[in-house]
Amino acid sequence: MTAPAGGTVVEGRDPATGDVLQVGVEHGTIAEIRRFASRDPDMPYLAPGLVDLQVNGYRDADVNGADVSADAIAEITHALAREGVTTWVPTVVTAAERDIARSLRAVAAAKAADPAVDAAVPWAHVEGPFLSSQDGPRGVHDAVQIRPLDAAEVARWRDAGPVGYVTVSPHAADAPREIARITRLGVRVAVGHTHATSDQVRAAVDAGATMSTHLGNGVHAHLPRHPNAIWAQLADDRLTCGFIADGHHLPADTLRVMLRAKGARRAFLVSDSTALAGSPPGTYRTPVGGDVELTPDGRLAYGGTGLLAGAALSLVHGLRFVLAHTGTALADGLELVCGTPGALVGGATAPRGTIQVGSRADLVRLTANGTVVGVVRGGERLVG
Repeated sequence: MTAPAGGTVVEGRDPATGDVLQVGVEHGTIAEIRRFASRDPDMPYLAPGLVDLQVNGYRDADVNGADVSADAIAEITHALAREGVTTWVPTVVTAAERDIARSLRAVAAAKAADPAVDAAVPWAHVEGPFLSSQDGPRGVHDAVQIRPLDAAEVARWRDAGPVGYVTVSPHAADAPREIARITRLGVRVAVGHTHATSDQVRAAVDAGATMSTHLGNGVHAHLPRHPNAIWAQLADDRLTCGFIADGHHLPADTLRVMLRAKGARRAFLVSDSTALAGSPPGTYRTPVGGDVELTPDGRLAYGGTGLLAGAALSLVHGLRFVLAHTGTALADGLELVCGTPGALVGGATAPRGTIQVGSRADLVRLTANGTVVGVVRGGERLVG
């Protein structure tokens, strides 16, 4: 294939078939795709840019910091892109309404100021403040700021910046009503950080909830054998579930079973990374929770307790973990970090996480174990 004028050609093997794909890129968009029988078994695989639906921060930049700015959102955007994550969703956590609005304004300002950020960041995810107030399900979210589910507050957030989905605990009697109101605003609802019963989870889904946030975490350490909220979310095909695959939040065998239960088209991986992701091992002081320890293997825990204090590894690490420890084939692993989350972001009109003519030319070249060796963002080669 000859590169179009002002364009480029990106080549790699199809992870599903092994065929060689030649992708012609013009003006940042995929203009042509050709397929050939594979001739080079050592050629890297070609995949869409990765999509991370839950990022709290990265490399010292914090979506939730008191000093959050458009520059911080841009820094995260460009750092993630060089690792192969070309679409990401800033995640704003439980806080006072004015602080949530501050983070959303930073996202909106970053999108307005930089076309690359605008393309990479579709909207924000607000995780909280409508969560369980109980120790365990609440996780590290600020207990003082937990409050009842309120669609009117969600509507006010949207005046500050773009909101694509919100994580809620559907344990209250009025949860179905408020969830239905939120979905009518055009905002998706995810179940998470909850002590809800199975019946309450099902009622939330009936009302319009379509996602689960980092399933298997944000629940009590000890649950009834059955029924419980985890089983209910695994069993409901109307829910597409996110998982943190860092090797610390979920054991490999647990993750393997959960992925089998949902299937690659109803599951996706997230990093849930904090601002400490990408930092060297050591002890750090954080605004929430005090001292935390980051170990060489990427475990982030409260000092002296062993309790997790967030995540500190990238989505690419999650892909490699799944490939190495859950028996997942490369094509299915890529569905977890490209196709499924991309469909949630882009939908039918603006597809993400797919290689097709007309799609934005966000592409990665990677090895069989998930190591990224090349990145193209919007037709521009960033790596390789």
